[in-house]
Amino acid sequence: MNASAHKHENVVKADEDTLLTEYFVSMMHKIFDPIPVPLIMIDKESKIRMINKVFADFLGLAKEEIIGKPVLEVDKYSRFPYVLKTKEAEIAWKHTFENGHTAIVHRIPVLDDKEEVKYGVGMVLFADIENFKDIIEKNKLLENEINLYKSQLKEMHGAKYSWDNIIGNSEKMAQAKFIGKRASNSISNVLILGESGTGKELFAHAIHKDSARSHSPFVKVNSAAIPSELLESELFGYEEGAFTGAKKGGKIGKFELANGGSIFLDEIGDMPLKMQAKLLRVLQEKEFERVGGNKIIKTDTRVIAATNKDLKKQIQEGSFREDLYYRLNVMTIEIPPLRERSGDIESLIQILLKKLSNQLGKYVVKISDNAMKILMSHNWPGNVRELENVLERAINLADSDTILPVHLPVYLNHSSRINIDGPVRPLKYLIEDTEKEAILRCLEYTEGNKLKTAELLDISRSSLYNKMERYRIT
Repeated sequence: MNASAHKHENVVKADEDTLLTEYFVSMMHKIFDPIPVPLIMIDKESKIRMINKVFADFLGLAKEEIIGKPVLEVDKYSRFPYVLKTKEAEIAWKHTFENGHTAIVHRIPVLDDKEEVKYGVGMVLFADIENFKDIIEKNKLLENEINLYKSQLKEMHGAKYSWDNIIGNSEKMAQAKFIGKRASNSISNVLILGESGTGKELFAHAIHKDSARSHSPFVKVNSAAIPSELLESELFGYEEGAFTGAKKGGKIGKFELANGGSIFLDEIGDMPLKMQAKLLRVLQEKEFERVGGNKIIKTDTRVIAATNKDLKKQIQEGSFREDLYYRLNVMTIEIPPLRERSGDIESLIQILLKKLSNQLGKYVVKISDNAMKILMSHNWPGNVRELENVLERAINLADSDTILPVHLPVYLNHSSRINIDGPVRPLKYLIEDTEKEAILRCLEYTEGNKLKTAELLDISRSSLYNKMERYRIT
């Protein structure tokens, strides 16, 4: 083939490419003109080959004035020549056009198989920067609202406490925590035993939070606080019309809420026998029916139960099912009472003082030696809950950053001196002990100021002197 033939072939090919390009651009106009989003297409020479009507109107020009011109003649601030040169897209850039409008734009280079630039596509995301800011603010508000709801949902149906919240290094408490942590790593049911106020609920929270179910719900039910006739519907829910007063659409039960997570059944020893039978079926079959319904609902819920009752004694008396006891009694944790771990009392006091001071807004973080002796000598039948109540009362009464004996309940001193197993002392002497204790504490509080002591005790100064002489208080 001679040179003229080659030249003719190249001209024909160029004409075909031009026709194809013109056809392509024409199709682009037809496709993108109706779209309400501003769009533009630039060739590799930075000339505008297509712009839709919305974009032309945004620039304040007719399409005919724009197409075919270099982009810098239409908008001298355009970064398209730079984008085509670097071959790197600019996504969501803030750009101020020559007409003064500020917008958020995309600039995207389109490459061929050889990584060469074919053309560039531009898009205006937000024609008004203020609208963009408004959307951002609304999204922030929405995100904050979602986070708030998530937080509230977690608070309602999530574990709040971890092992760090359980204070105590005594041998018995260390043993209880050891078993609790092992229970966290298992899928078995857990039975927590302990006197009232020992922290059974804290252990339940910590077990769930440390388990593989920690991201699933943790639902609490107090078996003693719910009337027996309502307990079934509370645990398993009910269908619409199941009974008079039933909500429209029915109600989901605690076991459904806890699906995939854990349910904490506190005061399990107070659960009626009828409900014990239904609970046993859930533990055995992993299924239940709503009240008034006949649909079988499957559940994957771990049961953590707790009680301050002697379940073995209740079994003998016939008030607790033996088969349910053995279903629950897989991982058993016995929490020692405070009187059996007196070595933990001082550290508990310091932590509770800090916690309560923050809650009450009063800086009371110290305790006098005499006050500490009184607290250490008490038997604490109410366990940690009683200790917390005593400290809260003391903080409210304190006028400085230190708790003194005068801020503690009078009964604490007597409890360590009176032998409850021996004969009861006459009431006269108990009253005298109380009166003497009150005067001593008040004198300590007023640093020996008898006038102020009499005023605080609401008695005359002469009466105070008489009582001091009677009780040999110097």
